[in-house]
Amino acid sequence: MTLDEWIASADQALRTLTGGAHAARAQPSAAGGADLTAQERRLSGALLRVDHVGEVCAQALYQAQGLTARSPTLRQQMQRAAAQEVDHLAWTERRLSQLGARTSLLNPLWYAGAFGIGLLAGWAGDRWSLGFVVETERQVEQHLAGHLDRLPSADAPSRAIVEQMKVDEALHAAAAELEGAAALPGPIKLAMRLAARVMTRTAHYL
Repeated sequence: MTLDEWIASADQALRTLTGGAHAARAQPSAAGGADLTAQERRLSGALLRVDHVGEVCAQALYQAQGLTARSPTLRQQMQRAAAQEVDHLAWTERRLSQLGARTSLLNPLWYAGAFGIGLLAGWAGDRWSLGFVVETERQVEQHLAGHLDRLPSADAPSRAIVEQMKVDEALHAAAAELEGAAALPGPIKLAMRLAARVMTRTAHYL
């Protein structure tokens, strides 16, 4: 890990936490949709806030795992995945603004915690780091599927964003598997689910 890499990582952290992320891809859109009631806007805002927190954590994880990757190929893979996750970050941030909702007040805490976890995963070795990516993305994919079930049917813009995010997360998991990811032990998977549950429930309100 070079000083330049740490500086670039710190710069990305500031960009993530200060807002104004810029997507390389156009925000997904969907035809149709109707005006939302106040209750529907609150629900969509809460769900999109949780999804935005997930993208804040994704930036932290990929940055940390890229810093600690042994293989230059894996480092580049992590950087590509992080760049794609910036799209998700920008899309959810913009949609929250459209809904009149805010991002999580605890984003710095979420980022710091995820960065530390990413460093541990990376230090464990490349195969374990890839295994962590697989499990993380699978859990995120399930989480997004749950949000699609809960989002108001009239909120076509939010649904389009979440659907594309779900597709992208599945691709990230598949790519990590192809690179030789190790299967994580059951207790670690369970701990990841429990930590994610705490985060999602808290971010729903804060």
